[in-house]
Amino acid sequence: MNYFFEQIASKVSSATGRPIAFILAMTTIIVWGLSGPIFQWSDTWQLVINTGTTIVTFLMVFLIQNAQNRDGCAIQAKLDELIRAVGHARNEFIGIEHLSEKELNGIRQTLEKAGGDDAVRHAAILRMLERR
Repeated sequence: MNYFFEQIASKVSSATGRPIAFILAMTTIIVWGLSGPIFQWSDTWQLVINTGTTIVTFLMVFLIQNAQNRDGCAIQAKLDELIRAVGHARNEFIGIEHLSEKELNGIRQTLEKAGGDDAVRHAAILRMLERR
C-alpha cells in the first residue's frame, strides 16, 4: 500500500507542479465563470465549483505533505552523510532533526555564540558578498 501511494503521490505532485496544470485549473475556473449566466447563477452552479475545489484541495494536502516528507528525509540523509564524511565535522549532529524544538533552539543558540557576535558575522557575510 505504501509503495502504491508513494508512486501515485510522486506522479501527481510532479504533474500538478507543471505550468500546464495551472493553465488547466485556470481554464476550468474561466469556463465555470462564463457558464454562470447559462445556469442563471444558481446555487447548484456555485456548489459544483465549491465542491470540486474542496475535494482537490483536501487531496492535494496529503500529496504535498508526502512530497515534503520524502524531500526532508532525503535532505537529512544527505546532510548526515556530509557530516559523516567531513573529517572535522561533529558526528553528534547526525540525527538532531529528531530532537525537540527546545533542544534544537539551544543547539542553534550555542552555535551562534561560537560563531561570534552579530557584528562579526555581519562583517564576514559582507566580505563573502564582496568576493562575488
